[in-house]
Amino acid sequence: MSTKKAAAPKTHKTTTRQKKSATKKKEEKKSMKPRIAKVTVNIGVGESGEKLKKAESVLEGVTKQKPIQTLSKTTNKDWSLRKFMPIGCKVTLRKKAAETFLINALKIRENKISEYSFDNQGNFSFGVPDHTLFEGQKYDPNIGIFGMDICVTVENPGYRIKHRRIDQRKIPQRHRLTKEATMQFITEAFNVEVVE
Repeated sequence: MSTKKAAAPKTHKTTTRQKKSATKKKEEKKSMKPRIAKVTVNIGVGESGEKLKKAESVLEGVTKQKPIQTLSKTTNKDWSLRKFMPIGCKVTLRKKAAETFLINALKIRENKISEYSFDNQGNFSFGVPDHTLFEGQKYDPNIGIFGMDICVTVENPGYRIKHRRIDQRKIPQRHRLTKEATMQFITEAFNVEVVE
């Protein structure tokens, strides 16, 4: 009479490997989640003097940050512009300040952005026609009404290699943001409707 040993149950090594690879993919997806790098708010006046000072006060009131002047790059006699003449002002917001300002600005636009506002690098921009539409801003006849351009820079984690001083490199194509990825991120994170 032959005695046969019962076959030992098979251990599934592949399942543990699959679990590890699945968790790794989840971690990679989290690390590839886009984020708002900065929000640049710009008011172009076209001339220096009293009007520019008013625009600076408006921008400081809206963003709660001191603006810097933007300078003309060329000389144009028709528009009475000289090179390096101050013609506007801008503020760059980052982190929490950028997100809160963006939420307020999108409320003015009724959480709608046109599809053509997005570029191929994943950034987008839109305009606000009247600064008095922001909360806490009232019409002052001495200042008038100023509109502003809002440019939002969206980046994936790892874009630091593009900006660092030492060993600066280009962002590989597979890591770059696309127009569609930014549109999806904005709709999910800020509840924005992208209009065609």
